[in-house]
Amino acid sequence: MTGSSTPAGSGAPAPFTADDYRARMERAARAAADAGLAGLLVAPGPDLVWLTGYAPTAVTERLTVLVLAAGRDPVLVVPTLEAPDAEKAAGAPALTLRDWTDGKDPYAATAALLDVTGTFGVSDNTWALHLLGLQKALPGTSYASLTEALPMLRAVKDEAELRLLAAAGAAADATFEEIRKVPFGGRRESEVAADLADLLRRFGHQQVDFTIVASGPNGANPHHEVGDRVIERGDMVVLDFGGLKDGYGSDTSRTVHVGEPTDEERRVHDIVREAQEAGFRAVRPGVACQEVDRAARAVIADAGYGEYFIHRTGHGIGVTTHEPPYMIEGEEQPLVPGMCFSVEPGVYLPGRFGVRIEDIVTVTEDGGRRLNDTPREMVIVD
Repeated sequence: MTGSSTPAGSGAPAPFTADDYRARMERAARAAADAGLAGLLVAPGPDLVWLTGYAPTAVTERLTVLVLAAGRDPVLVVPTLEAPDAEKAAGAPALTLRDWTDGKDPYAATAALLDVTGTFGVSDNTWALHLLGLQKALPGTSYASLTEALPMLRAVKDEAELRLLAAAGAAADATFEEIRKVPFGGRRESEVAADLADLLRRFGHQQVDFTIVASGPNGANPHHEVGDRVIERGDMVVLDFGGLKDGYGSDTSRTVHVGEPTDEERRVHDIVREAQEAGFRAVRPGVACQEVDRAARAVIADAGYGEYFIHRTGHGIGVTTHEPPYMIEGEEQPLVPGMCFSVEPGVYLPGRFGVRIEDIVTVTEDGGRRLNDTPREMVIVD
């Protein structure tokens, strides 16, 4: 890939080019053929953005679909009224646009591009309405979700993507360094969450996906919805936040304490920190994803808190904040240089408190590299 390098003297990344998108579409078509698929059908969503740079302003009942097959030119089927926007996409010069007007059958138009008895990979967020329409037009075809058929399609990032992910991680780090300076005690979780969102945007995020602020007993819920609980002195507070900066994701977690922690709170935090370090040190090419989970989980289990680590150790990240690969028992996919994912063990004690520490990690040629670098030790806040 040639895009997204940062020009000298400019803080903005160079955009991906038509050649970048052409290479991605060719790679995807080859991967589909290698997997025994007749091709790929990609609806609006993160896969379409990654492959073409096109994101419709609104996703409606009108069919939009990218058709990819090895040895054939890529075709984007779009409603006529949306064709002018599609033509402006960075990847448009690398594909053929085929538009259809209201009153015409878009499924018949798309069917003409497909093998009448083939099995196709379909992007996960394809509407059932459209998939059923294609099945009706081509009853001899079958379909598999991309997560099932090509789970690693977007998993290995090139150098330009890695720079964007590193920049997003640095912005999240800057957000944490600022949020630790604000008052916590006596304020509502929702107020601190609003501060997090404002800081993410200040440091360059165009999209904020989540700002978890889980104080005291709420910290025992890994996906706590921010509420109006007033944070009290003596609370442990789990912070988990991220979003998209220049199209690529950030996601980091740190656990802070309002005032001095108890010995038990400090001990649990140290256990989670050691588990996170163990998970990170397990990262190297060729190691199965599940080994990262096992390494982190073993530390927590050996300390007697195994039953309170209730989620996987990590998930991939790229143009979305959650995507394959997953660091979980049973995932035997080997790690490959360029993969990026979270390492985020936690301990959650019901009715009391929780602790989670999370970094985004990329696989290098001989190990792993963190894309987050804020303190993992206990941070005391006011």
